[in-house]
Amino acid sequence: MDKTAALALFAWLDREIWLLTAQAGSRRGGLIATFVNQASIAPDLPRMVVGVARQHFTWQLIEQSQSFALHLLSADNLDWVYHFGLQSGHEVDKFNDWTTETALTGSPLLANTIGWLDCQVEASLDIGDRTLYVGEVVQSQVSNYGPPLTVKQLMQAAPADKISVIKRLFHQDSTLDAEAILAWRQQRQAAGENRS
Repeated sequence: MDKTAALALFAWLDREIWLLTAQAGSRRGGLIATFVNQASIAPDLPRMVVGVARQHFTWQLIEQSQSFALHLLSADNLDWVYHFGLQSGHEVDKFNDWTTETALTGSPLLANTIGWLDCQVEASLDIGDRTLYVGEVVQSQVSNYGPPLTVKQLMQAAPADKISVIKRLFHQDSTLDAEAILAWRQQRQAAGENRS
C-alpha cells in the first residue's frame, strides 16, 4: 500500500471540530471530536455517527449511558478546544465552573456554540482503536449561525505552546490507536483461523 498517497489524500480534508459530551450518573465528560458525520439523509430520521477512542474517559460514559451530545464549535469557541481537548476527564471534571443544561438523554449541554445535537445510541461497532456509535438525534438546537471551526483553522490560530501540546497528544493517541488496531486485527485473524 502507498501510505504516502493515503496521507496526501487525508491532508486535503479539513474536518469540523465538535465538542462531544456525555454523562453517566454523576460522572460527566467531554472531548474534542473530528470523527463526526451525518449518518442519514432522511430529513425525518436524523442520525449521526461518531468514533470515540476507547482510552478516553468520555468513551466510558457513552458505554454506560448509551447517549451523547454533539456541539458544533465556531472560532469563538477556540478556548474550548484547549479546555476539553488538552486535559483528561480521568483527572479533572472538565465541567467544573461551567454552566450546563441537561439534554433529554442526560448529556450535558453548553450554550454559545453554533448548535447542538442530543443523540441516543442506536448501534455501535468496535473497530479496535475506537467504537463507532450511530446515534439517533432526539433533540437539537441552532444557537448561532456561522461557519464551524475546522482543524486547519485551529492549527493556524493556536499559539505555539498549544500547538506543541496538541501535536504531542495526537502522537500519543495515534500510537495507542495503532497498537489497538493491530491487536484487533490479530484477534480477528486468530478467530478466523479457529473457525477453519
